[in-house]
Amino acid sequence: MAEHVPGFSTLAIHAGAQPDPTTGARATPIYQTTSFVFDDVDHAASLFGLQAFGNIYTRIGNPTCAVLEERIAALEGGTAGLAVASGHAAQVIVMHALMQPGDEFVASRKLYGGSINQFNHAFKNFGWNVVWADPEDIATFERAVTPKTKAIFIESIANPGGVITDIEAVSAIAKKAGVPLIVDNTLATPYLCKPIEYGADIVVHSLTKFLGGHGNSIGGMIVDAGTFNWSRENRYPMLSQPRPEYNGIVLHETFGNFAFAIACRVLGLRDIGPALSPFNAFLILTGVETLPLRMQRHCDNANAVSAWLANHPKVAWVSYPGLPNDRYHSLAKKYCPKGAGAVFTFGLKGGYEAGVKLVSNVKLFSHLANIGDTRSLIIHPASTTHRQLSDAQKTQAGAGPDVVRLSIGIEDKADIIADLEQGLAAA
Repeated sequence: MAEHVPGFSTLAIHAGAQPDPTTGARATPIYQTTSFVFDDVDHAASLFGLQAFGNIYTRIGNPTCAVLEERIAALEGGTAGLAVASGHAAQVIVMHALMQPGDEFVASRKLYGGSINQFNHAFKNFGWNVVWADPEDIATFERAVTPKTKAIFIESIANPGGVITDIEAVSAIAKKAGVPLIVDNTLATPYLCKPIEYGADIVVHSLTKFLGGHGNSIGGMIVDAGTFNWSRENRYPMLSQPRPEYNGIVLHETFGNFAFAIACRVLGLRDIGPALSPFNAFLILTGVETLPLRMQRHCDNANAVSAWLANHPKVAWVSYPGLPNDRYHSLAKKYCPKGAGAVFTFGLKGGYEAGVKLVSNVKLFSHLANIGDTRSLIIHPASTTHRQLSDAQKTQAGAGPDVVRLSIGIEDKADIIADLEQGLAAA
């Protein structure tokens, strides 16, 4: 008889976790410790030499974080995960394993603004260079590839505009170029989209958003799909060449289909150091247990709110792939059949002043720079996060004077709509 495969909701609660062997505690404990006692000298040597798995120091790994890593990897369908301090930290650790000074990677222009800044500026200090491509013209990804290209980076659902990238099409380009495809799956979560099923080799998350889901902790995650041949043409020496730190071990040869996750841990996290705290891992684990319930409610509410806004006389346009007339609706049906997420933008006919008045007059919505909370959140980028830019630069960044971004929470949808209604009346 075929082995029974647990469903998504079961994995969200149970994957990676067992009752604590010492106390019998059913919830995963917070192992709030810096270090772990070795059995003896030989045990310590085997751990430091990567000849055995176990705990050494919480900067490198921790039992609370390990449960979170195994759970997210299971939900994404990957071979292994690595938890880090933030989504930005996840991207640094991934690129550290892939890139050498002077190398390039291709990235979608439709990304979270913080990622655009990180790629354009901070990464240049490492000698890592980004080449931008347009997800609305997939051919631009192929044209951007050069012999220096080491990866392609996209978001499954782009923040904030709700752009859905054709993952399979970009994956085909990455495979032809012999480079891994990295997908930021933060806005979709594996409940809505599993990029590995469409050709992603690496998945990254900001755990801060929907996976944690309660706006109380910051974290990041890297998931290794186990699908890429890191020894091909020796293009990735961190994985395919002997590592002097570990007595000449070749990571891909030794660890096979989870070698990338190992490299990120023992070469990146160990030395760069953006460790996730066990307490934050505990909070995020608690959030993940209700992920399928929350995400479905987020999506159902977002569908209702976006449809209501699309018919409001003060609203010029709504960009949400869940709407039947949205240009990304067909891609949403393919990649996110359960729903198109909870984050979207819309434009006000009254422009900048109307946007300022709206965010100043809502009461249920929280005016802040975050997404993925149980609470409904709102921001007017032109007067806040993008205020320093010219109007032309704001429009190019998707943050024109009329743009308002919403992250729809899990409150009663009638209350969300009522708050927007009174806010729009004031605007």
